[in-house]
Amino acid sequence: MNYGKLPKCDLPVHLEGAAPPNFIRQLANEKKINLTGLFDSKGDYFFKNFKDFLNVYDQACKVLNGPEEFYRLVVAALKSSAQHGVIYTEFFVSPDFCGGGDLVAWREYLAAMEAAASYCEANMAVYCRFILTPIRHLGADRACVIADIAQKTIGGRLTGFGMGGDETFLTPKDFSYAFDMAREAGYRLTNHAGEIVGASSVLDSLKYLKVERIGHGVRAIEDLDVVQRLVEENITLEVNPGSNIFLGIYEDLKSHPIQRLRDLGVQVTVSTDDPPFFKTDMTKEYSNLANVFNWTSKTFFLLNTDAVKAAFCDDKTKEILNSILEREYV
Repeated sequence: MNYGKLPKCDLPVHLEGAAPPNFIRQLANEKKINLTGLFDSKGDYFFKNFKDFLNVYDQACKVLNGPEEFYRLVVAALKSSAQHGVIYTEFFVSPDFCGGGDLVAWREYLAAMEAAASYCEANMAVYCRFILTPIRHLGADRACVIADIAQKTIGGRLTGFGMGGDETFLTPKDFSYAFDMAREAGYRLTNHAGEIVGASSVLDSLKYLKVERIGHGVRAIEDLDVVQRLVEENITLEVNPGSNIFLGIYEDLKSHPIQRLRDLGVQVTVSTDDPPFFKTDMTKEYSNLANVFNWTSKTFFLLNTDAVKAAFCDDKTKEILNSILEREYV
């Protein structure tokens, strides 16, 4: 089976985390920014642990300091993922990285990203939506500032609200007001939980943030009562196997709970998280899952139709995506 050609939905992906190292180096050279120590001898991003990863991520983002750069980033990221059969992506984007949390600046960045998405849709037949994200380790007050920006700019391809960053910082309950603001504005909601912190963070995200998807969420398997709630409430887990293994959450794919979660009735998607940082892509993810769990084209078809159901996009776009999946898989 040619896993690279299978049509795929990759949701969600951190936009800055999808920046190819060569793209970041090129921007750094253009801007004469010194990124010594950010890459290894092979030219890949270099970090030792999750805390170090967050620092490298922030350092790489220093060259992304204008709307034009984010236009180029969206095009580069979608072009790269399309080479692996991706037909739909949702990008996490943050006003903190796009204009420092200034509303006027954020509108300019968002317009540039929207233009880039339109270009890719027209020229590469790859679709995307944006999930606006506060950064957890910047605190609850800052999250409310970002939620206020979210309320004032919802529309177009900006359809989701979520939260990334250091999962050990504060608790989901501390961010409930920001999520209430986003929900009232009409956003679809997701939150990172159950990756670094255990099943309790998944439960708290459901209880206090009232999300319909959970980013990662794999450690829910440690509490079958939480798993049952995921099933009963039809909560989708955005699972990133390659990322989880690279960061040491699980030793290898055989020990990863994605298959057990599916067997228990949990709806999951497969995505790449921060692909060049974790040395992965959707072709690798599919190939590895097929080899370890004997997943077939039917498995991947069902996986992607479930992803379309959970996607933060309109019905017309879902019809287009489903027609592509049915044409290529069935």
